[in-house]
Amino acid sequence: MISIARRALALALVACTPLAASLASASDFPSKPVRIIVPYQPGGSTDAMARMIGQKLSERFGQPVVVENKPGASEQVGAVTVAKSPADGYTVMLATTIGLAINPSLFSKLQYDPTKDFAAILPVSRIASVVVVSPQLPVKNMEELTAHLKAHPGKISYGSAGSGAPSHLAMELYKRAAGVHAVHVPYKGGAPALQDLMAGNIDVMIALVSEAMPLVKAGKLKALAVTSPSRNQRYPELAPVADSQGMKNFEIYLWYAMVAPAGTPKDIVEKLNQSINAVLNEKDMKDRLAEMDIELVGGAASRVAPIVSAEGAKWKKVIDEAGIKAD
Repeated sequence: MISIARRALALALVACTPLAASLASASDFPSKPVRIIVPYQPGGSTDAMARMIGQKLSERFGQPVVVENKPGASEQVGAVTVAKSPADGYTVMLATTIGLAINPSLFSKLQYDPTKDFAAILPVSRIASVVVVSPQLPVKNMEELTAHLKAHPGKISYGSAGSGAPSHLAMELYKRAAGVHAVHVPYKGGAPALQDLMAGNIDVMIALVSEAMPLVKAGKLKALAVTSPSRNQRYPELAPVADSQGMKNFEIYLWYAMVAPAGTPKDIVEKLNQSINAVLNEKDMKDRLAEMDIELVGGAASRVAPIVSAEGAKWKKVIDEAGIKAD
């Protein structure tokens, strides 16, 4: 009887070991520095957001939270770095719909699988875009832009941050909805495209609100409409594109999500989720991101997959119809 009892006790202890280890890993996490991978150069909105989140997390964790920039190939360099990192919660990435939803349709070969290589932590935020035109273009709203494009087919040019970039796909979506034609001029980044737009070398662009509106305020560009479904509280004078004739349901956001390597323990994912949600709800964080025209989202990790799925399907249709390929 004693031998049987000892065996039963030993089996019970073995069975409890994974649970105990899991509980210990969650309670002890983090016990060393955490990395946030940013798949872009320093200085942009993604980098700024990651650094603000990292600073707040460091204060909560009592451990350094270091931002590492891994730019290149439409987020692929950063994504591969995270996908190949240990699944222990110490390496995460602030990704966007570019790396999670657009790349699979844009590139024939990816070195990572967005649906299999990452564990979602939470949707962090989103940024709308704005339709901006050169000061010289004789239009004041979307109806006039569409009429101008129809009157000058193939003579109006639009800029983008590169082939397959959100600014490119957004204009392709508009062109198809409006039944117009315009010449695509890709640049190596949004900044040089906006510079040429100000100079009148190109005519129109759909750019992130955070990048374009300071130039509009300075009188260097004209803003026609926003890509959110309702008016932006900071720019109530701008109607949504969706209010224009034939543009019903036109809505474009660049979404941001925090992800970890696939296989990261659920309790650690949950701790990161709770911690980042708490950070996002701090008043100074809300205020600082609002000044950058970034809309906070947050919430459960389960919210990420439906966003990625919907965005992936939406942009796949545009990419396929326009025959866009980045490689």
